[in-house]
Amino acid sequence: MAIDAVYTELITEHSRDKRNRRHVEGATHSRRGVNPSCGDELTLEMRVREGIIEDAAFTGSGCAISQASASMMADLLRGRSVAEADRLTEKFLGMIKGEITEEAEFAELDEAAALQGVSKMPARVKCAVLPWHTYISAIEERESDSKQ
Repeated sequence: MAIDAVYTELITEHSRDKRNRRHVEGATHSRRGVNPSCGDELTLEMRVREGIIEDAAFTGSGCAISQASASMMADLLRGRSVAEADRLTEKFLGMIKGEITEEAEFAELDEAAALQGVSKMPARVKCAVLPWHTYISAIEERESDSKQ
């Protein structure tokens, strides 16, 4: 099976999979993200304790790319420290922007690397990055709340 077919299969699988499409019990972080240009919307919920993302999931609707990206992100960030999740988020965004192009760099992104081809589809970039920007907003919002 060609690598593009594997990537397409992963995106389809994640866009339909329900395991990451749910509410998080005892969520400490919740943030809604919307892509007004196409109507994708999601609410990301996370439970973070002592700097570790214990659980992450989302609800919402949108195209296969936005939904797959949200599911892949939840899988990738769950169980990681916020600092590590921040680093992986920056790596993902760099991949989508075309700033990171080395295949070896993508390995850390696990299945989220399947979205690499989106960097060549400008109309779909906002779909792929919506959950990741929502993650950043959720973390930043919570940190600013705790400093007040």
